[in-house]
Amino acid sequence: MPELDVDLARRLTPGCTEVLHLNHAGASLLPQPVLDAVTGHLEREARMGGYEAADAAAVAREAVYDSVARLLGCGRDEVALTDSATRAWTTLVASLPLRPGERIITTRAEYGSNAIGLLQLQRRAGCEIVVVDDDEDGQVDLDALAVALDHPHVGFVSLTHVPTQSGLVNPAAEVGRLCREAEALFVLDACQSAGHLPLDVEELGCHILTGTGRKFLRGPRGTGFAFVHRGIVEHLEPPLLDVLAATWVAPDRYEVRPDARRFEQWEHDVAARLGLGAAVDHALSWGLEAIAERTAALAAGLRGRLAEVPGVTVRDRGARLGAITTFTVEGMEPTDVVARLRAQGTNVSASAATSSQLDLGHRGLAAVVRASVHYVTTEEELDRFVGQVAALVRA
Repeated sequence: MPELDVDLARRLTPGCTEVLHLNHAGASLLPQPVLDAVTGHLEREARMGGYEAADAAAVAREAVYDSVARLLGCGRDEVALTDSATRAWTTLVASLPLRPGERIITTRAEYGSNAIGLLQLQRRAGCEIVVVDDDEDGQVDLDALAVALDHPHVGFVSLTHVPTQSGLVNPAAEVGRLCREAEALFVLDACQSAGHLPLDVEELGCHILTGTGRKFLRGPRGTGFAFVHRGIVEHLEPPLLDVLAATWVAPDRYEVRPDARRFEQWEHDVAARLGLGAAVDHALSWGLEAIAERTAALAAGLRGRLAEVPGVTVRDRGARLGAITTFTVEGMEPTDVVARLRAQGTNVSASAATSSQLDLGHRGLAAVVRASVHYVTTEEELDRFVGQVAALVRA
């Protein structure tokens, strides 16, 4: 495993002394620098007033764009900040100039909110949705994707990098290569890869990338971000504009911002955004390569332990697996497993087919238990967790 100072990381994470947290893919434990950034600004708002505190934090607010740009390997003008990954994704996709009959290509890993957005586009714009199947390893079938891209009217390709219901890491860079060759727009949902995998938009080849702060980045809830390639920004007009996204230049005319901030709104949670910036800086300080290596090793160890427990079935598929482990317990509903573990001070979550119809529904699974590690997770915690799961089986 990489040389990460796990003891220091845990000392900087107050929640590590309170719970056994294996729900980092849901909402991670905030590190102290993030907590300080959020509460510090709220205290300034209480003392100074909201507008005045925002003005006082102007330099720090602008620095958040630089931090996200470093995280993604893009320009600060290509960064938009939002209140969630879903807000970012739906706003960007709704801005694409689609025509009737154009093909929207997605995969079995597609997330529920995204899938609903695609179905809305199909209904409103008359687009065709094409679902590319998985290969024998459980990731998107690249050969099948190449065939789907061989079409004169491809609107865009939508890929979920790391799905909500699996440890799978889809081959996003290979998808990006195929999209470049086909001259197709590539939209990447990095909601659950941001913060536990390195992300470089040039290497990934995506035109749009969206993510959240609350998961593996360890930021506050109510934060999200988007990368929008500067080469396509001017061709996208958001469905909703305000005085930040556009300027009212004459009684009968407005001008849309030239950069990615045209997808933002003027009113936002300043404290949360400062917390997002602190979270990104914190992640970068540890190193995303080191985080990816440690989390992959921890999750692999967890899958191995769980596979040895009678009555437990590990459900992850994929040529490459990340920080998420999914499983089922014979004779128990995943939500019941979650509730019983929470009663013991252990946090996991359940992923249901309603969020992943194209995958879990296809596999005949109504839901799975999801345990997600991070670099603050220890081997002792994993041993304790597997013991708790085994006790549920024996009960």
